[in-house]
Amino acid sequence: MIVKPLLTAISVWAALVFCSPVAAQQKKPADSTKVQELEGIVVSATRYNEKILQAPVSIEKLTGADIRNTAQLSFFDAIENLKSVQMITPSLGFKVINTRGFTNTTNVRFVQMVDGNDIQAPHIGAPMANALGPGDLDITSVELVPGSASALYGMNAINGTANFITKDPFQSQGLSFSQKTGVNHVGDREHAATIYTESSLRWVKAFHDKFAFKINFTYTNGTDWYADNRTDLNPNANISTGLTGADNPGADRVNIYADESGNRRTLMLGGKQYVVSRTGYAEKDMASYNLQNFRGDVTLAYKFNKNLTLSYTFRAANTNTIYQRTNRFRLDDYLTTQHSLLVKTRSLQVRAYVNTENTGNSYNIRSMAENIDRSFKSDNNWFSDFTKQFNNAVNGGQTVAGAMHSVRAIADSGRPVANSQATSALIAKLRDINNWDIGAALRVKANMYHAEMQHSLTDDILTGVKKDWKLTILYGLDYRRYVVVPDGNYFINPVKDGKDLIYWKFGGFIEATKLLLNDKLKINAVLRIDKNQYYSAKLNPRIAFVYSPVPQHNFRLAFQQGYRFPSLFEAFSNINSGGVKRVGGLPVMSHGIFENSYLRASIDAFQAANTKDVNNNGLTTAQAMEKNQGLLKKNTYTYLQPEEIKGIEGGYRTSLLDDRLAIDVDFYYNVYKNLMAQVEANIPRNSSPDSLLYSLNNRQSQDRYRLWTNSKTVSHNYGSTLGITWKLPKKYRAGGNVTMSKLARKSQNDGLEDGFNTPAWMYNVNFGNAAITKHFGFQVNYRWQSSYLWQSSLATGTVSAYGTVDAQVQYHNLKDNFSVKLGATNLFNHYYYSFIGGPSIGGFYYTTITIAL
Repeated sequence: MIVKPLLTAISVWAALVFCSPVAAQQKKPADSTKVQELEGIVVSATRYNEKILQAPVSIEKLTGADIRNTAQLSFFDAIENLKSVQMITPSLGFKVINTRGFTNTTNVRFVQMVDGNDIQAPHIGAPMANALGPGDLDITSVELVPGSASALYGMNAINGTANFITKDPFQSQGLSFSQKTGVNHVGDREHAATIYTESSLRWVKAFHDKFAFKINFTYTNGTDWYADNRTDLNPNANISTGLTGADNPGADRVNIYADESGNRRTLMLGGKQYVVSRTGYAEKDMASYNLQNFRGDVTLAYKFNKNLTLSYTFRAANTNTIYQRTNRFRLDDYLTTQHSLLVKTRSLQVRAYVNTENTGNSYNIRSMAENIDRSFKSDNNWFSDFTKQFNNAVNGGQTVAGAMHSVRAIADSGRPVANSQATSALIAKLRDINNWDIGAALRVKANMYHAEMQHSLTDDILTGVKKDWKLTILYGLDYRRYVVVPDGNYFINPVKDGKDLIYWKFGGFIEATKLLLNDKLKINAVLRIDKNQYYSAKLNPRIAFVYSPVPQHNFRLAFQQGYRFPSLFEAFSNINSGGVKRVGGLPVMSHGIFENSYLRASIDAFQAANTKDVNNNGLTTAQAMEKNQGLLKKNTYTYLQPEEIKGIEGGYRTSLLDDRLAIDVDFYYNVYKNLMAQVEANIPRNSSPDSLLYSLNNRQSQDRYRLWTNSKTVSHNYGSTLGITWKLPKKYRAGGNVTMSKLARKSQNDGLEDGFNTPAWMYNVNFGNAAITKHFGFQVNYRWQSSYLWQSSLATGTVSAYGTVDAQVQYHNLKDNFSVKLGATNLFNHYYYSFIGGPSIGGFYYTTITIAL
C-alpha cells in the first residue's frame, strides 16, 4: 500500500535535488544562521522578557532549532506539534489554530500576531491562516499562550494567542533563498499526483548600525486537497415511507451544494408526503482547487541611538485558495495588507497599524451551485415537474423508489452539466453578481485601524522601585476602529444608508509583578478594561503566582476572567443565502426579528410530526397540524451580549539533569457564559390565527433567518497537558506531549452554543538528531488524536480518530550556509478528515533547498 507513494516521492526528491538550478554567485559573509537564539526567554506571557521556566501562565515555544528540524512543511504547520494545540485544515492553503476547545473554521477566539501586530482580516475577525505572516526564512521563534490572554491582548484572545517573532534586520543580514518542491494527491481517487512549489527569498542589509532594510517574498503554487464527502446529513427525511440510504430523495450530502434545507420541499405524492431535495452540484465541480498564493513584506528600520528605533513594515498577501465559514468559499485575488509603524525605546513602545482586506473575485460555492441549478429551472417549476412526472410514473407501474430516481432525471433534463462550457460560462457570470439570491460574488472591502502604547514605569521613572522593592509596573492603552464599505449583500449600514460602517473599541491595562520570599515567589497581576461602541466597559483581570523553591522547580497558579465582543460578521452581517437571511445580533440589525419569530427546530419537528401522521396515521393535514401545534415554540433568544470566560489554571515546569530533561505539566478549568452562536428562526408571512399553522407547515410561507445570539447554556470545560523533552547522548533528542480536553456542561444544554469541536485526547511523540554526523540529521514525529463530534452550520458528524507519521532527513553545511531537507507529512498516506465538511488529507512529500549568501 505504501510502496507506490514512497517511490513517487523518492522520484520527486531525486529530480529536485539533481535538477534544481542554483545561482552561481560569489559568497558574501552572512550571519543569519549564527544569530544567538534566546531559547529560554519568552515575552508573550507578560509582555516583557522573562525565563520560560518562571512564566506565570502556560506558554509554548517553537525555537529556531525546532523550526529547522521539524518534519512539517513550514513553521506554521509545525505549531500543530506543540502541546495544547489543535489544527484543523479547511484547505492546503488555510489552516486554523486553536487551544482548549470551542473552535470552528474561522476561529475568532484565537489571536495571531507578528512581532506584536494582530494580523486578522478585518471583516472576518480572525487571521487568514499565515497569509500575512512571515516565511520560514525570516522566523526566529513562535510563542503560544493557550487559554485566555485577554487581560493582556484584548477581548478576542479568550482561547489563545500566538506571536510569530521575526529576525532583527540589524542582527541577521544577508541574502537567502529557499525552494520547496513537493507532491500530493498520491493515490488519491479524486486527482492524479501533482507538484507543489514554494519559492522564498529574503534580503537584509544594515548600514553602519543606523539604517537597515529587510525584504521577504514567498510564492506558492499547487493543487488543494479535495472536499468530496457524500455522507447524507438528512438520512431520516423519508424514514416514514421507508426511503432511506441511496433511495432518500431528500438527501443533504456534505459536499454537495444546493440540496440543503432551503432547497428542499415536502411534496404530496400519491396521497403521501415526501421530502425532496433539488439535485445540487459537487464542490469539485463548482470551484477550482488550484492553490496560488503570494505574500511579501518590507521593513525599514532606523536607529537614532542605541535606545531609540523607528521602523516601518508593509505586509501584503494575494490569496487563491478554498476558505470555509458557514459555507465554503473560493477565494480568488483575495488581498490583505498591513502597514505598521513602531517606535521603540528601552521602556516605551508605540505602534500603529492598519489592516486592509479586499475579497477580490471570490465567491460562495453554495450560492454558485444553487443559482446554476435555478438558472435552467426555478424551484417552483422544478418541484412542479417532479410532482407531475412522479404521479405519471407511479400510475404507469413504477415503484416509488424507482420513480424517485427516474423522475429526478426527467426534472433535471436540460440542467447544466458539470464541467461543461455552459457551466463554466455560468460560473464566470454568477461569480460577478453580488447578490446571493441570483449570484455568488463575495465583495467585501474592510479596514482595521489600530494604535497602542506600552510603557514600563520601572524601566523609566521608577527604577529604584524595581531594584529595591523588586517590583515592575507596566501599563498600556489601545484603540481599534473597523471601517467597512457596505456592499449591499454582505454588509449594509443600518443607520446611514450608503455610508461606511464604523465599529470601534478602546481599552487599557496595567500589569505589576512583585518578587517575595528571597525571589522565590513571583506575583503577577493584570487588570484590563475594554469599552466597545455598543457595550458597557468590561474588566478583564488576571492574577498569577509562581513559586520557585529552587531555580529548577517552578509551580504556577493563575486566575483570570475574560470577555469577547462580537466580531464585525457577528454584529453586522446581512446576508441572504439559500433563502435564509443571516443577520447580525446587534439591535440595529435584528430589531423585530427576535420578537416575532419561531424556532426553526420546533418548526422542523412540527412538520415532521405532520408528515408522519399524514403518511402513517391517516390524518388530514389540517388534523395533523391541530394535533401537533404544541411542538411550535416562539423564539426566546435575544440580542448579542459579550462572551465571558472565567478560568483557573495551574502547572509545574522543571529542567533537570543539567537541563537535559524538561517537564511541563498544566491543568485548567474554564466556565463559559453567553457563547455566541446562531439560532435559526422563521417568521410566518401570514400570522393571522386561521393561517398561522398553514404558514408554519409550509417553508415557502415563511421568512427564514439565522440570527447571531448567545447560548443560554453555561459550559464548563477542563483539561490538562504534559510535555517532556529529553536530550540524549550524542545529540539525540526525544520528546512528546499529551493533551486532554473535556466538555462538561452543568446547566441546560440548549444545543445552540458553538460546537466544542475538540478531540478529548491528542498526543505527539518525536525522536531525532540534528547532527548524526557533521552534516546529516533527521526527525520523526507521530501525532494522534481521538475521534470527536464536529458541529457547524455546514455539517455535523463524528470525525474519526487518526494518526500521522511525519519524518525528515537533511544535509546541512553551516560553513557554506546550505541545506537540503527531504521530508514527508502523513508519510504512509492514510487519508483522513480533520473536520466534517473539510477536505480529505493525504500524504505530502517534499524537499527543501536553502541557500544563504
